[in-house]
Amino acid sequence: MQLTNFEIPKGFSSFVSNLGIKDNTDDFVLVKSEVPCVADGVFTQSLFAGPSVTISRRNLTDAQAQGIIVISKNANVANGAIGVADAEEIIQLVATETGIAAQDIVIASTGVIGRRYPIEKIRGSLSGIGTKLTTADFEKAAVGIMTTDTVPKLATRQIGNAKLIGIAKGVGMIEPNMATLLAFFFTDAAIPKDILPAIFRPIIDKTFNCLSVDTDTSTSDSAVILANGLAGEVSQQEFTQALQEIAHELVLKIAQDAEGATKVIEVTVDTAIDYAQAKRVAKAIVNSPLVKTAIYGADPNWGRVAMAIGKCEDDKEINQEKVVIKFDFIQVYPDTYSEEKLEQLQKIMSQEKVNIHVSLNIGEAAATVWGCDLSEGYIDINGKYST
Repeated sequence: MQLTNFEIPKGFSSFVSNLGIKDNTDDFVLVKSEVPCVADGVFTQSLFAGPSVTISRRNLTDAQAQGIIVISKNANVANGAIGVADAEEIIQLVATETGIAAQDIVIASTGVIGRRYPIEKIRGSLSGIGTKLTTADFEKAAVGIMTTDTVPKLATRQIGNAKLIGIAKGVGMIEPNMATLLAFFFTDAAIPKDILPAIFRPIIDKTFNCLSVDTDTSTSDSAVILANGLAGEVSQQEFTQALQEIAHELVLKIAQDAEGATKVIEVTVDTAIDYAQAKRVAKAIVNSPLVKTAIYGADPNWGRVAMAIGKCEDDKEINQEKVVIKFDFIQVYPDTYSEEKLEQLQKIMSQEKVNIHVSLNIGEAAATVWGCDLSEGYIDINGKYST
């Protein structure tokens, strides 16, 4: 995607470089606003959250930020006090070089757990970065935050005179819990401090928090939005719609690029007692290794979906006699067995995106979640990840 100046939010600059963490590709990203921004962020609930998460949570307490640092290929998790000290030092170095207050800098890290930053290399590379900032290159930033991603993930929208852009990374260790992989949103729209979280958090919950690749919650999940207000006020309804569209677009890009994936799976559960139940049942389906492998092989074994629904043992209201299961337009349960229908189902499961629809018929709530199939490629990537 080639961005034009028209699509880039006003007042943002960036520095993207290789600091010696990755072999030959960019591993450090700094995006800076020329003025302090209204900001919000949500983060992993993992009990092994790294310093990038704990420090960023603290720095966003006053809902203000002016810069985001992202370091890729090193999560800086499980390194104890030295890991905290390293992260704090990097923030202070950036603050000194750029003039941003240290408490207005958010930091994010992604990659191997249990390895210390190459802090000596980073110290030397950050000298003088304040003079190296250029008009924000979000395409380059989207590449710089990648780890095992094969393609950068970026989406943009226009809202009145304002622009909104989102970048994300993530292809494995994805089962977000109150946050999402790494995702960053930048806008020059003026959004009030008390309004931004009310817009941002529900959207994250119904997009990134509805995404699963392998049921593993990262120690570093972070989603942050900066709004510098330089384009003035916009319709909050239009802004919400644009943010929803960008988040959904990024979720699909992540599912498409998931480690070893060949297909995207979309599961919708409706007529549930409440949203939580609908999401819980949908996640049980999209996370099932047997459902995932059946879709990978285009095996029309729809009974695995029924199995996954049945695993939701605490949802006593679910009655198998009321449940309806469909793949696209093909109803597979309840229905009579036929070879013709299995052939139709096999064709549906051979598509790049497989849609599963379940009606519980016990309420009025619905939820949609996204995931991917499970292939030999996932094992190959993760069996050699740290080596």
